[in-house]
Amino acid sequence: SAIHGRGLFCKRNIEAGEMVIEYSGIVVRSVLTDKREKFYDSKGIGCYMFRIDDAEVVDATMHGSAARFINHSCEPNCYSRVIHVEGHKHIVIFALRRILRGEELTYDYKFPIEEPAAKLPCNCGAKRCRRYLN
Repeated sequence: SAIHGRGLFCKRNIEAGEMVIEYSGIVVRSVLTDKREKFYDSKGIGCYMFRIDDAEVVDATMHGSAARFINHSCEPNCYSRVIHVEGHKHIVIFALRRILRGEELTYDYKFPIEEPAAKLPCNCGAKRCRRYLN
């Protein structure tokens, strides 16, 4: 990906509003994420986590779907939603607009705003890029 790492690219045209993929992995309590992230960093493993709510996070680092490779963009072509299916929460990625075959899939990570020293640079290349993920 020109944005970061591998990225995830569309193999067929996808219509606006269509479900694209579920962000799946192991559901862990939020209080465990810092410990897991430090472990992954110590092993040189890229960390892929997505917050469901204040209590739970999906850790897709070791056992996740290809959705973990979707990069951030300040002008994304997808969006995420937490949906409830038979009493369980799932993170699903939907097409924000029509996405053409070969296009990279992106969504806004919506990271919380951080202090200037903790800013993560954004490489999305969008016309209205915010310059930082957080």
